[in-house]
Amino acid sequence: MEHPLKVLMVSSECVPFAKTGGLADVTGALPAFLRKTGHDARILIPLYSSIDRDKYNITVAFHQVTITQGGQIFNCRIHETIADGDVPVYFLDFEPFFARENIYHDNDFNDYHDNPLRFMLLSGAALELCRLLNFRPDVIHVHDWHTAILPAWLKRVFNNDPFFSRSASVLTIHNIAYQGRYAGYYYGFTGLGEEDFTSDKFECFNAINLLKGGIYFADMVNTVSRGYAAETVTPEGGHGLDPFLKARGDEYAGIINGVDYSQWNPETDPLIPANFTPDDLSGKNMCKSVLQKEFGLKQDPSIPLIGIVGRLVEQKGFYILSECIEDILTDNGVQFAILGSGDKQLEAFFGSLPERFPGRVGSFIGYSDELAHLIEAGSDFFLMPSLYEPCGLNQIYSLKYGTLPIVRATGGLNDTVENYNKETGEGTGFKFNEPSCRAIYHTVNLVLDTYYNRKHHINKLIRSAMQQHFSWEDSAAEYIHLYDRAIEKRNPNQVNTAVPESE
Repeated sequence: MEHPLKVLMVSSECVPFAKTGGLADVTGALPAFLRKTGHDARILIPLYSSIDRDKYNITVAFHQVTITQGGQIFNCRIHETIADGDVPVYFLDFEPFFARENIYHDNDFNDYHDNPLRFMLLSGAALELCRLLNFRPDVIHVHDWHTAILPAWLKRVFNNDPFFSRSASVLTIHNIAYQGRYAGYYYGFTGLGEEDFTSDKFECFNAINLLKGGIYFADMVNTVSRGYAAETVTPEGGHGLDPFLKARGDEYAGIINGVDYSQWNPETDPLIPANFTPDDLSGKNMCKSVLQKEFGLKQDPSIPLIGIVGRLVEQKGFYILSECIEDILTDNGVQFAILGSGDKQLEAFFGSLPERFPGRVGSFIGYSDELAHLIEAGSDFFLMPSLYEPCGLNQIYSLKYGTLPIVRATGGLNDTVENYNKETGEGTGFKFNEPSCRAIYHTVNLVLDTYYNRKHHINKLIRSAMQQHFSWEDSAAEYIHLYDRAIEKRNPNQVNTAVPESE
């Protein structure tokens, strides 16, 4: 193997410490698989007040860390622990910014007004941490808008700094709808010149757009599925950034998220009532019975059960589902087990369904890892009606658990699910194209018709689904290739330019 790479991941969230979505899953899992292949991958995230320091054995690494940002001086601390996979994880401790009830917004879902300052401080801390550790990164891997300022700093501020002059940057976009657009006033805190506050870089209608600037300056850019990469270079899917992504050409790639099958595997899952395999599904039947009981559903193994786990927000298609789920329930023999939280209006709607359809709908407003595993294991089908979905993980979990996905054919959902062929029984799930109430209704009707009248096709679909494999080993190998390309672009005369400690 060429000299091992040193990679610093800088992210706003990371499992198991802080999570709102798939971003946390990636930053939690990818470094562990990089370390398995001999690379030195480390993580930096904020120390939110919600993180249990005792539970994760988090201790102080550096008591006094001074960071100058936008003319202001911040006195911080940095903590550390070792995560699963022997991954060093560091936490930026600055209570005025991170000791808040939520990560990004208040309880009314209003963004914290100082979000740009909060995450620019995290980005500045990343560079200071590298110096404190004498960790000279070959690649600084940033995620979404929160840390997208770092590629610009490497090119503009630290380009001639011997410590960082050969550090390449990779920007991963997990959801292009969130771009870090704030008042232009905040550009003054970046330390960058006016020549970079232009429409091709950070400026967007006199506001600052941090993701846009990151796309311009990062050595390589990627997103979390090939399908989403293709969608985001179109006006329909790019949310205004499609011309800038298209301009990157082959420097913009799609890499599907892997799944940590040590956590999501029905053969070994400790969180489900009974384990099962493709050759013996008796444990899945037991899981369905427990799921029905837990959610107050009629305990009847012959009734098809559709599971839902997700954020109850518009992007996930739940407003459209709310318009037709009552018709689905009225017209069919079917049950739903729903787990999620989000928009208050959607919480109220889905939370009220059990009262109106007793024994047929169960809802838990909130999140529980145990219930998420139970729904994946005990449901017959899993519904994801997303308007767009960069990657999606639940449909991949569902495949492994023999819980057939019902998904809109978008982004990573389209990439990972093979549509049912009514003639042959081939496929791994059910897909629909149109983001509409009609499409969901008719697809669920097809699903239920197949369940009741073509049981041999259902069994064939389950066998095919459980054979699918989307491992982090494969995805990590693609990221290593992406890192090598970033290093080559940053250092055109050298490939894999990692510097041995002795230098």
